[in-house]
Amino acid sequence: MHTLVQAIILGVLTGGVYALMASGQTLIFGIMRVVNLAQGALVILAAYLSYSLFADLGIDPFLSVLLTTPLLFALGASIQLTVLRRLRTEDATELSLLVTFAVAVGVEGVLALLYKTTYRSIKAGYADTSWLVGGYRIPAVRLYAFLLSAAVLAGLAGLLGRTRLGHAIRATAQNPSSARLLGIDVDRISAVGFGLGAAAAAAAGAVYGLSYPFNPNSHYDLISRLLTIVVLGGLGSIGGAIVAAVSMGVVSSVVAVEFSPVWGDFTFFAVLLAVLLIRPTGLFGVTQRGNA
Repeated sequence: MHTLVQAIILGVLTGGVYALMASGQTLIFGIMRVVNLAQGALVILAAYLSYSLFADLGIDPFLSVLLTTPLLFALGASIQLTVLRRLRTEDATELSLLVTFAVAVGVEGVLALLYKTTYRSIKAGYADTSWLVGGYRIPAVRLYAFLLSAAVLAGLAGLLGRTRLGHAIRATAQNPSSARLLGIDVDRISAVGFGLGAAAAAAAGAVYGLSYPFNPNSHYDLISRLLTIVVLGGLGSIGGAIVAAVSMGVVSSVVAVEFSPVWGDFTFFAVLLAVLLIRPTGLFGVTQRGNA
C-alpha cells in the first residue's frame, strides 16, 4: 500500500506538468481547430533554451521561464501568421497535421544541428533534493514543477475568464463567424491563441528538462502522450485536459510501479485507442461548433 500511495503522489505531480503542456495544445485546437503536432517539439525547444541559460549564464530553470515564455509566444504567433493562416478554412484541420508536423521536424533538425543528438539534462542544485512527509518522499523538482504548472494554469484561466482578450478568445473558439460580426479580429486572436499555446510549452519545457533527460527526438514520445491527454479530456476543453493529464499521470505511475515501466508508458496508447473506439469526443468534448 505504501508503494501504491507513493506512486499516486508522483503521478499527480507529473500529471500537473502534462496538464500545462496539454492545455496549450487544446487551447490552440479550440480556437483554430488546428491539431498542433509541434507542441512536443516546442516543449523540447524550451527545455534546450533553459538548459543553455542555466549552463552558460547560471540562470535557474524556473527563472528562465520569464525569458523563454515570451520568446515562444512570439514564435507561436509567427507560425500562425506566416503559415497556418494561409490554410483554407475548410481543410485547415487536416492540413494543420502536415504543417505542424513539418514545424516539429524543422525544430528537431535545428536542435540536432546545434546540440547534436546526445541526451542532455538540467542538473540544478536541488535536482536530487526531496522531503519525507508522512512517510512519503516528495521530490523537490516535481513539487516545484507542479506549483509552477498550477500557477500558470490559474493565470490562463483568469485570462480567459476575466479579460476582454479572454472573452474574444472564447468567442472565436465558439463561433468565428459570429465573432467577426462582433468586430473581433479573428486572425489576430488566432495568432494570440497559438502564441499562448506555445508559451505554455515554454513554461513546461523548463521543468521537463529538470525532470527527464532529453534530446531533439524526445518530442515524438511527448506528443503521443499529449494527444492522448487532449483526446481523453475532449478536444478544445482545457478543464478536460487538466483532469485527463492528472488521471493519466496517476494511472501511468501506478502501472509502472505495480507491473513495469514499459507498461506504464503503454497505458497512454491503450487509453488513446479505447477513447477513440468508445467515446471519440472525450470526457468533456463537444460534438459541434459554429461555422468557421
